[in-house]
Amino acid sequence: MEPDERTLTLAGKPLSQNGILPSPPPILPSPPPGPGGVSHPGCDRAFLFLQGPHGPFFHQLGRMLRETGARVCRVGFNAGDRAFWPDRASYIPHRASPREWPDHLETLIGERNISDIVLYGDTRPVHAHAIRIARARGLRVHVFEEGYLRPYWITYERDGANGNSRLMNITIDEMRTALEGLPCDMPEAPAHWGDLRQHVFYGALYHWFVMFLNRGYPGFRPHRRLTVTQEFRLYLRRLLLMPAHRAERAFRTRRLIRSGHPYHLVLLQLDHDTSVRDHSPFAGMNDFLELVVAGFARGAPRHHHLVFKAHPLESGQVPLRRRIRDLAARHDVTGRVHYIGGGKLAALLDHARSAVTINSTAAHQALWRGLPLRAFGKAIYGKNAFTSSQPLHEFFAAPRRPDSAAYVDFRRFLLETSQVPGGYYSARGRRQLLRHVVDLMLAADDPYEALKNGNAAPRQQLFAIS
Repeated sequence: MEPDERTLTLAGKPLSQNGILPSPPPILPSPPPGPGGVSHPGCDRAFLFLQGPHGPFFHQLGRMLRETGARVCRVGFNAGDRAFWPDRASYIPHRASPREWPDHLETLIGERNISDIVLYGDTRPVHAHAIRIARARGLRVHVFEEGYLRPYWITYERDGANGNSRLMNITIDEMRTALEGLPCDMPEAPAHWGDLRQHVFYGALYHWFVMFLNRGYPGFRPHRRLTVTQEFRLYLRRLLLMPAHRAERAFRTRRLIRSGHPYHLVLLQLDHDTSVRDHSPFAGMNDFLELVVAGFARGAPRHHHLVFKAHPLESGQVPLRRRIRDLAARHDVTGRVHYIGGGKLAALLDHARSAVTINSTAAHQALWRGLPLRAFGKAIYGKNAFTSSQPLHEFFAAPRRPDSAAYVDFRRFLLETSQVPGGYYSARGRRQLLRHVVDLMLAADDPYEALKNGNAAPRQQLFAIS
């Protein structure tokens, strides 16, 4: 029987009676830091950093926060966390088991009078516990994530991101009202700016520390299914094979475009991506692949092709290429289904007829081009104006286009609020990011409330890359 995306229920992913994923608990508003609505240098705030992106960004951010007069400390859960926080006086190791982490955190908050918690990604277990405790105590939670409009921006929000973001409950009309009176200039991304190599390098280095120097953290447990050794090997293999992958990707992309066939683009995500596991009805990519190939075989015109585009950080832990080849043979569409690994999306999107994804942030690039989009998970762009709700076979036959005017306003709202220019991994990206993000963290309101209330600081969305 063909999978039906309208009634999809998968093991281990509880759905409500109407088949919709349960909403996260309501997010409490962040308390103001003091009179005047802004935290000034010298104010008594104490920031507790938890796990961050691989590399030195969190340490550099903490150092700049100290310059404002704030107190800063960091909890580390393994040798990789410790390696990227050189200030030993402010470093606090958590050596016990994950079960003991909530009690440890409660003690730290009381002893150090913590007012703010800073973390990267809101769903890994140690962070999910921290957010619950912070909400109960009325603390501010600063959540960093990869950019919704990546790769030239990062995401900064309060209390939650992705499916837990406050964006989920803000309508397009409310966004338009908040934008009234603001300039309509849309910042252009730089022609060449990316830090994929640095991202992979710091990932490999981080896992090397955990693999060889983690004896002091007997209670550490990785939040992913793979062992630390497996993670390290995959990062290292990815780093070494980058030139070969780049050449193969260019060849396959050029051949596809020159064929002249209409094609639909599937934006894949990492199998362990928290957006997949926590904000969608899928337990991983395999079920999604089955659904897409079956829908394509049933509904797409016979001269159309289907292209699966891998995530840039796809490491090969899931045999996607083989799985897609087997599915194409089973549904009698061999020769019309293609797999392209990693790389940038622009060349493929420029010629695509539509895009399909679970809830990848890469969908923003499709919407920016006005492409029809079918998404299956919870996402900030999952609004009726942007995404189709057609059954997948009908979508491939005649996809509904998005409201491009509404998306322009949505994108403007993101760029005026939670999207901050810069990056975590390259030196120039971190410099650009630090110029903006500290002031956002010290503000009384989160970026969305600040714009709504007319208190947002001017956003200089320029790309100084010095």
